[in-house]
Amino acid sequence: MANACLITEIQRFAINDGPGFRTNVFLKGCPLKCVWCHNPETIDAKAQVFWKKRLCAQCGACMEACPTEAIQPPIDPVLAQSEGVDYYKIDLARCNHSMQCAAVCPYGALEITGKLLTVKEILDEVESDLPFYKNSGGGMTLSGGEPTAHPDFAEKLLAGAKARGLHTCLDTNGYCSWDILQRLLKYIDIVLFDLKHTDPEKHKQWTGVDNALIMKNLARLTQTGVETWVRIPVIPGFNDSIEDHQAAVEFLNGLPGKIHRVDLLPYHNWCQDKYGWLGLDWPLGRVEAMEPSLLEIPKEYYEMSGLKTTIGGSGFEDAK
Repeated sequence: MANACLITEIQRFAINDGPGFRTNVFLKGCPLKCVWCHNPETIDAKAQVFWKKRLCAQCGACMEACPTEAIQPPIDPVLAQSEGVDYYKIDLARCNHSMQCAAVCPYGALEITGKLLTVKEILDEVESDLPFYKNSGGGMTLSGGEPTAHPDFAEKLLAGAKARGLHTCLDTNGYCSWDILQRLLKYIDIVLFDLKHTDPEKHKQWTGVDNALIMKNLARLTQTGVETWVRIPVIPGFNDSIEDHQAAVEFLNGLPGKIHRVDLLPYHNWCQDKYGWLGLDWPLGRVEAMEPSLLEIPKEYYEMSGLKTTIGGSGFEDAK
């Protein structure tokens, strides 16, 4: 549907997703399945249900409402919340996403993630913070998931934002046809482009897709003149070695056009609750968050090669 899309969150006053204070609009659905994904609820294009066990009283109301018998029978609430207990409220294999369980939950333990919103509804909310954008150089950032997975909606939303005088950023993994990206560029001030790894096999192993299309699109993007910030999520065991950074620098310096800056984004594990709420195991859940200071040396390496670089991607930081 071109006029509406499932949105997981409209996050206000973001400061790491483009210049100034920004409102991030997270679209649901992504063609990649990154092992480290910090927004796992945005991968599936369908609406889903979070089960927040700390709020669940095991009252059984959801079990009675479910049309497909996808709700597990109640157990003792204390036991359900105990560490190491293999109990998840929803049998995901039986769930038909009717959302009736969430509708009847009296405690808010079952929460729908993915709300269908129109272009107008989103822009009305985004525009409510217009004074903050004007004072800081901020605006709207379209994120996800992957916005290019919804090209018609993304185009209408971005065009509507520009019609209202809003600064726009597109946060993309670049895994789409060039025609889609080219359509959207007419309404974009800055592209935040993820570069996860330069090695195709390792990229596929950790994200589910080859990186050839992504790297080709980044090369073409740099020739358009659109301001481009390359964002590298630095993940332990995946792309955090000096060799990985050297390969990234070599690739970026070999691009046919200009990039404005590089943002090194240190891995964090603050999203591990989301995986539990979705009934998913997260392989990186026990990996400690990366100290930003560990990226100081790689940052110097990028800068020595002539690339303006930040750690964390602050929209208020002048890259040196």
